[in-house]
Amino acid sequence: MNEPKRETRIFRFGVFEFDTDGELRKEGRREPRLRDQAVQVLSMLLERPREVVAREELRERLWLSDTFVDFDHGLNTAINQLRNALGDSATNPRFIQTVPRRGYRFIAPVEITVRGSTALAASMDTAQFNDIAIDSGERDKANSAASRPYVLSDPEDLPFVPSKVVRTLFSLIQAIYLTFYVVSLGRLTVLGEILPVGGNLAHVAFVTVIVTAVLGIPIRLYLLAAIAFNYRGLNAKFQKLFPFLLILDELWALAPFLIVQQIGAGLALAATAALLYLPFSQRTLLLMGSARKGD
Repeated sequence: MNEPKRETRIFRFGVFEFDTDGELRKEGRREPRLRDQAVQVLSMLLERPREVVAREELRERLWLSDTFVDFDHGLNTAINQLRNALGDSATNPRFIQTVPRRGYRFIAPVEITVRGSTALAASMDTAQFNDIAIDSGERDKANSAASRPYVLSDPEDLPFVPSKVVRTLFSLIQAIYLTFYVVSLGRLTVLGEILPVGGNLAHVAFVTVIVTAVLGIPIRLYLLAAIAFNYRGLNAKFQKLFPFLLILDELWALAPFLIVQQIGAGLALAATAALLYLPFSQRTLLLMGSARKGD
C-alpha cells in the first residue's frame, strides 16, 4: 500500500519563495540550503504570519523535552541565519520581528500555495487574509503594550514618519541644545553675575553649566553629523546614549531660568516645561523614522 504523498506548501513573501521541503529561492534562484533548525523556525513563522510565535513553542518544535542543549544559543543562531539569508535586520526588520520577552513574528504579507495546486487563497482571498493578519497583529500589539512594565514609547506603538521630517526635526533639536551650550560658555562672565553671589549652590551651578556644556557640544555635533549623513546605526546608538542624554537634557531644561530677569518667571517656567519633553521627543522621532510603513 502506497503512502499518501505529502503536499509541499510554498510561501511567497517579498522577492522570496520558501517551501516546506526547506528550499529557499530569491527571485526564482535557489539560495544556499538552510540548516534544519532554521527551516523549522521559518516554517512556524510563515504558517502564522503576523502572529507572535512564543519561544517556548519553538523550543517544543525544535528540541525534545529530554534533549539537553543551549536552547537560547541554538534559537538565536537559527534566527540570525534566517535574517542573513533574507537580508533582514533585527533593529529595522522587514520580515522577522523580535517581540521582547515573548518570541518572534513574521511581519511581511505571505501568499501560501500548494505545489501543483491553486493558491490556498481560493477559499480566502488575499485581501481577507491580509485583513485577518493585520487584525491579529493589532491585537498582539495592544496586548503587548498593555503588558509592558514601562511607559516609554515602543516602536510598535508609533506611526511611520518620513525620513526627511525626522531628520529636519531631530537636527533642529540638536541645534537648539548646541546654541544653549555655546551661548552659555560665551557669556560666563554674565552668568556669574546672574547666579547668586557666594555659597556652595552657586558654585555647583556654575561648574555644572561649564561641564555639561563642554560634554554636550561634541555629542550634539556627532548627532548632527550622523543625521546629516543618514548614519544607519544612529537609532541604535541613540538608544544606548539615551539614559545619559536624559540626565544632561533635563539639567539644561532649566536654562531659561538663566535669563529669568529678561523673560520673567512665568515664561521661564513655561519654556522649562517644554524643554523637559525634548529628550523624549528625540527618542520618539528616531523610533518613528524606523517604523515600518503600514504597520
